[in-house]
Amino acid sequence: MIVTSAILTDIEGTTSAISFVKDVLFPYADERLDAYVAAHRHDPIVVKALSEAVVEIGEGAIGDAAILAHLHAWIREDRKSTPLKTLQGLIWHVGYENGELLGHVYPDVPPVLRAWNDAGIELYVYSSGSIVAQKVLFAHTFAGDLRPLFTDHFDTTTGPKREAASYAEILAATGFHSSEMLFLSDTEEELDAARAAGLLTARLLRPADTPPGATSAHPSYVDFAALSADVAAA
Repeated sequence: MIVTSAILTDIEGTTSAISFVKDVLFPYADERLDAYVAAHRHDPIVVKALSEAVVEIGEGAIGDAAILAHLHAWIREDRKSTPLKTLQGLIWHVGYENGELLGHVYPDVPPVLRAWNDAGIELYVYSSGSIVAQKVLFAHTFAGDLRPLFTDHFDTTTGPKREAASYAEILAATGFHSSEMLFLSDTEEELDAARAAGLLTARLLRPADTPPGATSAHPSYVDFAALSADVAAA
């Protein structure tokens, strides 16, 4: 039995299908990136993202066309770049609001999240997708708006998901002791980092998102329904 006061969850491969992100969200942003930047070039958040991208590229003065070429390449390689994730989140927000996108969550996720919330377990999200992207996904699901279930959200501005220091930062921000927080992910290296920071861990080995024969050094479950049977509120 895993006794916990808080649950920190990943999204891709954990609450939501990897295919939704790679086959729906990434192409949607890729197709609209240039037009979005052109239309919002003077918005402070876009200016900041493009400036951060220049720093990440590692070059001096650079034009928008060259920056956008790098951003498109980063989408193809699924680079965990904060400025890219910021721009993607802004574009996806438009898509969700105009009805072109519907956030995917696995059917087992909403009832378990609600049960944990009802039991007094605080819920948090930690994803490489921007906080804006996280919120609009959970706001527009087949099960309705799931945002009220979560206490807070974290993204790569907190730090890389494969570094223990990032989880220490989240603990400091939430006020929980490491032994009080359970981290859920489909990625072994993220779970290893969380465990190194003292968190409880559990891996989602969803059949649709898991390579055949995959094993884990962490407690593992095929879905949230199976996991919920082993989770109790502290």
